[in-house]
Amino acid sequence: VQLQASGGGLVQAGGSLRLSCAASGSTLSFNAAGWYRQAPGKQRELVAALSIFGGTTNYADSVKGRFTISRDNAKNTVYLQMNSLKPEDTAVYYCNTGPWRTVVAGTFGSWGQGTLVTVSS
Repeated sequence: VQLQASGGGLVQAGGSLRLSCAASGSTLSFNAAGWYRQAPGKQRELVAALSIFGGTTNYADSVKGRFTISRDNAKNTVYLQMNSLKPEDTAVYYCNTGPWRTVVAGTFGSWGQGTLVTVSS
């Protein structure tokens, strides 16, 4: 499966963005999905994870209450709604899909192209 993250950009602190992750070559319906980010000089970290049927989510403490992960299986797309953005949210955001444990651990062998989110103060 190929994943394409999009929707990043430059936004002021307090603003919102919605990221999209479109899958091709396979369906997202049978896998959990996750959003990750990597800030300059830091390791990639899990931001949000969503189970196959959407009944279970897992958010990083730093984004709880501000970010929401969702999926539209008909469109084969996963979204990340980001509200109340902070400068520390600045990073390249990636998406990936697979079994729940792999999504939560972020232990993927390959990653697609991410999308850059820059939050100005």
